[in-house]
Amino acid sequence: MKKKLLLAGLTAILLVSGCGPELEKKKEVLQGEGEQEKAVVPNYQISDHYYRTLSPFKPGKARGLVVSNLNTRYDIVEFETGLMRIAQNHFPTDEYLFQEGQMLDADTIKSWLNRKFTKEQLKEEGMKAEENIGLNPVDNGKGSVAERNEKNPIYLAHVMEHNYLTKTKENSVELSGAVIGLALNSVHYYTKEKYGAVYDYKIPDAEIEREGKKIAAEVAKRIRAKKGLKDVPVTIALFKQQAQNSVVPGNFFAYTHLDAGEDAINDWEKVNEQYYLFPSPEAEKDRRDDLNYFLNFQQDVEKYFKNYNGVIGRALYNGDELVSLKIEIPVQFYGKAEVIGFTQFVTGLTMDHFPAYVPIEVTISSTSGPEALIVKKANAESPNVHIYE
Repeated sequence: MKKKLLLAGLTAILLVSGCGPELEKKKEVLQGEGEQEKAVVPNYQISDHYYRTLSPFKPGKARGLVVSNLNTRYDIVEFETGLMRIAQNHFPTDEYLFQEGQMLDADTIKSWLNRKFTKEQLKEEGMKAEENIGLNPVDNGKGSVAERNEKNPIYLAHVMEHNYLTKTKENSVELSGAVIGLALNSVHYYTKEKYGAVYDYKIPDAEIEREGKKIAAEVAKRIRAKKGLKDVPVTIALFKQQAQNSVVPGNFFAYTHLDAGEDAINDWEKVNEQYYLFPSPEAEKDRRDDLNYFLNFQQDVEKYFKNYNGVIGRALYNGDELVSLKIEIPVQFYGKAEVIGFTQFVTGLTMDHFPAYVPIEVTISSTSGPEALIVKKANAESPNVHIYE
């Protein structure tokens, strides 16, 4: 049986996102991009960290591709939400409306993700030269399978487009900006024979950055040749996705911005974000103080409740600043009273063990699904706690 939330749906969304009730009432009926289309701006903006989206929702032209092209659900979520964070550097949430990408369709993106073909390969495939638009490197078939794959791995895993709209004096909306995310592989997977064992090649960070920027330069030219994108500002961002077995997401590491009509990339801005798994050797090495807070919290959870499967945390850093910590506690429960008692105990630990400035989200779950959610905003005197029915 599906669990029902005790709170209204919108409130639950606010809790999950960790945002407070900063609702701003704004309802307008606008003319959409099509002549016969009507678009409604939502009544409320839940936070200045999020864009308002027109209603009815208009799906992206490449909807669903990200699920098959990225390695993990963590990467899928971070690729999209991280792209929205980067967009805010040039497209403020109080001035722009969000829409999924309408300029790059699924067939275009699929063709860009192909390898570049040699003339012989084009002939074998019966393709025309103008169809040879893959952005991944050529595999000319020379050398062993391992040599070929490690010399020319697949760098580009996915391309995502977001559109940003503004209102006009004629009470309509127009495309005023676009953001393009390029998801790059940190690990290249290949087989030596059909249905054979899968091998992996870890791509060095310097190589990912070098090749990602080369791909971005070509994407910039193609974007400017696309009808509707020639004269709008465009941001292009580079994302490094993690391996298939990773339990933390990848991260954006650089972005560039092109003003209207500009088609050449001149410089890049560094994005200094990174996720760490708590506990992990990487966190022990780089984030020891914050890890110790977590380990003390974990130890006290274990003292209270023995039959749990392990507490893990996913910490997001911007430079040296811990900007988000999400903790998952899977436990075997035998009654609602245990849920309530344990949630109260963990709430106290959350407030006691971590510095006040750290925003924290704790999810308590059992084999039946989520049991409780604790959300503490940065410097909040008390957390929001929700127990599912």
